[in-house]
Formats: sequence, C-alpha cells, structure tokens
Amino acid sequence: MRLIERHRVTHATFVPTHFVRMLKLPQAVCAHHDVSSLKAVVHAAAPCPVPVKEAMIAWFGPIIHEYYSGTECCGITALSSEEWLRKPGSVGRAVLGTLHVTDDRGAELAPGATGNIFFGDGPAFQYLNDPAKTAEAHDHRGWATLGDIGHVDADGNLFLSDRKSFMIISGGVNIYPQEIENLLVTHPAVADVAVIGVPCEEMGEMVIGVIQPAPGVTADEALAEELRSFARAALGGAKTPRRIDFVDELPREPTGKLFKRKLRDRYAAAIRPDP
Repeated sequence: MRLIERHRVTHATFVPTHFVRMLKLPQAVCAHHDVSSLKAVVHAAAPCPVPVKEAMIAWFGPIIHEYYSGTECCGITALSSEEWLRKPGSVGRAVLGTLHVTDDRGAELAPGATGNIFFGDGPAFQYLNDPAKTAEAHDHRGWATLGDIGHVDADGNLFLSDRKSFMIISGGVNIYPQEIENLLVTHPAVADVAVIGVPCEEMGEMVIGVIQPAPGVTADEALAEELRSFARAALGGAKTPRRIDFVDELPREPTGKLFKRKLRDRYAAAIRPDP
C-alpha cells in the first residue's frame, strides 16, 4: 500500500493471500495509505474466499477482476467485480475454450453437478519431455484439464471446489480443503492456513489444519479448540479438522501461492513408519 501510494500505481496483480493480509492490518494502517490511484486490480492463482473478495470490492471499489487459467493456457475464464457480485464465488465464464465438467468415467455432467473441469476447443499444449503427463491431462475427446474440481451453473459460470489431488476422503466423505481454508482464514486469530489430509487407519484420511497464527496471538490448545468449534459451527463435524497444528510460517512461493504439496510431503514423511 505504501508503494501504491508513493508511485501512484494504476494497475496491480494480487493473489488472495495479499487480500487477506491487507484486510487483517489495523484499520488505522489501511486508512493511512492512499490507494485511490488504482484503476484495475487483477487476482488469480487460487480461489478467493467470498467474504474476503466482498470486503476488497467494498474497499477498493468495483475495479477488481479475476481470471482462472494455468501455464498450459488450454482455457481461460474471467469476470469483473459487477459480474462477481451477481455470482459470488464464481471465477467467471469461458473467454478461451469451452467449459465441460465430467465424472471420473468421462461422462459430461449437467449444470450444477460437481466434477472434473475440462476445456475443449482451446490451444493445444504438451509438457516438455513428458508425454505421459500430457496424455493424463487430456481425455479421449482431446479436452484438457488443469486438475481442478468444480461445477458450472446454468449461465456458464464456473465455481471451483479444489484441486483434485488435494481432495481428502475421510470416512467415505469427499472433503475439499479449500472450503475449510476459506473459512478458517477469516478468523481474526489466523494469519494463514493450509488444510491437508494424512493417512488414518480408522478414517482412511484425517483432516489436519496447519495454522500460522496472527501476530501477537498465543498458539495453544485453547486456540486450537476455538478454531475447531468455529469450523464445526459453519461446516459440520466431517469437515472439521481432527487436528490443528501451529507453525511460524507456511511455505509459499514468492508470488504468494501456497506450496501445499511440500507441506503434504513433510507430513507424510513424518508419519511414515521406519522400514
């Protein structure tokens, strides 16, 4: 915010983590900086919690734009603030390629049904020196996927659930970590959060919430129970983390994108029995 004010920045790109951290600054800090030079703000890289985006539009005005795509660029969806306010939680309609949602057998699903997100009719791509991975990213019709799960409504708006590889199956229930993360990050005691699944003999997988506490917050069992109760009240017992761990900082890329795979590998190594 200091740099936006100093250089009178007009266009900026963010990830949702930036929004969360700005919103959790003291009100006096936010009010001290003039960000009125901004004409357009673009965000992507991860789903944005609905309350967070609502708050950012209320603060910055209807200048916030969102898109969904990947390095593969096999398709793109996009929408403006006005469009998002009509469809909260959406990442927009296709502006490149044609959206399709399928079940695990490849059958296309009706609007509103959650499944695997594919783009048809988009630019072709291949992974460098990895024909197997390229084949896995395409179905028999040539439609391409970025590996995400979600649904498309009757108006063609896409809503993301999570990465398919991040989905947790606990007690036979499909659990999308992003939904839990989007809730927990709104708690005032939470600076950052990742939700992962680890092997569990009883449930198949156990839901773990890894929390970076807000500055000045005491990370103890009382806070862990408070966060579990917060999740249980909003999402129910099945989606409530069975375990809450606290860390000083979560692993993120320089852009702010969470290194969830690195976190999962760390936990998997910690619980793997010795040979």
